[in-house]
Amino acid sequence: MKKVLVIMAVALMSALQVSAQNVKVDDKEIVGVWFMESMQWEGEKKVMCGKNTGYIQFKYYGADGEYACAEIAMTNEGKCVVMPHEYGTYSLKDGWYMEMGREPLKDAVILIDKTTYKGTWKTRHDIWKKQANIPEKLRKYIVDCCKFKNTPDDIQQMIKQTMFK
Repeated sequence: MKKVLVIMAVALMSALQVSAQNVKVDDKEIVGVWFMESMQWEGEKKVMCGKNTGYIQFKYYGADGEYACAEIAMTNEGKCVVMPHEYGTYSLKDGWYMEMGREPLKDAVILIDKTTYKGTWKTRHDIWKKQANIPEKLRKYIVDCCKFKNTPDDIQQMIKQTMFK
């Protein structure tokens, strides 16, 4: 009798796990600010991000397709440094994700629930957590840093003519 109950419990737990994995999360849930929780290159140890490491990756997905990505690090002196990575557009439709006009990928963003997504980029596996309590002023500052990474053509020309002549 105990074996039957154990088998039934295991079967029920498995069924609940499968059903939880099949929960459809609407693509629009991607909108907002996300921090990388961890990343792991295949064959290597998982790297945690956040408060204890002094390193965070930041992504912003706007409702209108706006996209910004930055790294934020804490220096030994306790200063926070924003390192803009890129700014442009993204799309997520029926599980197909595309950013910056690159080729769409099916496994780059898999919404686990409304606050967690996992993804694969090349051979790196990431976990991201949505951040609901980011002050708008901070979000805007980091997104603006990413925007300014894209130096306008006229400024590019001035830099070349003035600094690299």
